[in-house]
Amino acid sequence: MSEILRKFLQRIVHRGTLDVTSASGKSFRLGDGSGKPVAVRFLDPAAERSLLFNPELALGELYTDGRLVVTGGSVYDLLQILSANLGHQLPIAPTHQIGRRLVRWLHQWNSRDRSSRNVAHHYDLSERLYDLFLDHDQQYSCAYFEAPDRSLEEAQLAKQRHIAAKLLIEPGARLLDIGCGWGGLGLYIANHFDAEVTGITLSKEQLRVARQRVADAKMEAKADFLLQDYRDVRDSFDRIVSVGMFEHVGVGYYDAFFGKIGQLLSRDGVMVLHSIGRMDGPGSTNPWIDKYIFPGGYAPALSEVLPAIERAGLIVTDVEILRLHYAETLKHWRERFQSNRNVAASLYDERFCRMWEFYLAASETSFRHGGLMVFQIQLAKRQDAVPLTRDYIVAAETKLRADDAAFARTLAESAVGPAQTV
Repeated sequence: MSEILRKFLQRIVHRGTLDVTSASGKSFRLGDGSGKPVAVRFLDPAAERSLLFNPELALGELYTDGRLVVTGGSVYDLLQILSANLGHQLPIAPTHQIGRRLVRWLHQWNSRDRSSRNVAHHYDLSERLYDLFLDHDQQYSCAYFEAPDRSLEEAQLAKQRHIAAKLLIEPGARLLDIGCGWGGLGLYIANHFDAEVTGITLSKEQLRVARQRVADAKMEAKADFLLQDYRDVRDSFDRIVSVGMFEHVGVGYYDAFFGKIGQLLSRDGVMVLHSIGRMDGPGSTNPWIDKYIFPGGYAPALSEVLPAIERAGLIVTDVEILRLHYAETLKHWRERFQSNRNVAASLYDERFCRMWEFYLAASETSFRHGGLMVFQIQLAKRQDAVPLTRDYIVAAETKLRADDAAFARTLAESAVGPAQTV
């Protein structure tokens, strides 16, 4: 078995240095000897067989279950070597690839009930868990790094500015936030534009937090958050935004999604869709991610999204690709999680921590080497709903940046208190 394992891994690792110890105790080195050495050990022969049979699923399972131990370096270092050598997927049998494509419609059969269960699986975890690694505003999506040295808080605030600028929001506008998370973006828009915001989510935990934030800020007249499926919304809106939700729609529901957007969006309306996507064409979700992290989830290629937009009669007025922004976001999350790992273990257990470590590390390396990106698509019903050039985005961001700075100064002064005179 050790020799079969060595030959299998030799097909993968050509660059870097990976030291492997098999369950029988035999050791071998892979790669060209460059970079920081990473060492792993298999604890039982069955673990080796699992990796050989279905590596994309087994690698995460073996690490999560403690049957594959990283003895030198970290799980991120291991995945960095693998992804840098392979790109977006481990070598698997063609029959597995064909099978996944054939049954992906079943994995993404996201009916109302199933969508609710899938969302609860990930987003109804303890609020304290997300506090360990998210920014202060609890933005659980790709940040926007205007410069490499920006903090996570600064980059997430910049993401909100960037999206808000593209929405061209006017005072008093009615805005729908599909997949509103913990309410941060909706509250940002309500505050800065005096807009009437409705946010919808399928997560009971997110809804609880979002409504509490509204109550704490005394913004009941401006923002309302509901436990509702997008398919059940029955109103009309001047602006629609969706950040990090489209990945949960499913390829079989894209026509229904954009058809619903066409019904909800006013004649002069504008929508911004922010979603993870893939650069290398249609594919399938990594089986470990689908089973343990985001059941029913899928990051689409633009070639799968744009035809559905066209069929809905909507007009694409702008497309922007954010490439490494999510890799940098995930780096911040991964490092924050690691610094708070003991707290996470007290909330759940060591197995959960290993699962979460693998999830964050695998996601980061997928954005660095594996062909994942984020796209922002601006949609309208009329060609003249947005300006002819993109200058308005920079102008709006400049104004919002000044407003954010003034708001931060006000908060700081409130915390310190008025200056004392003598």
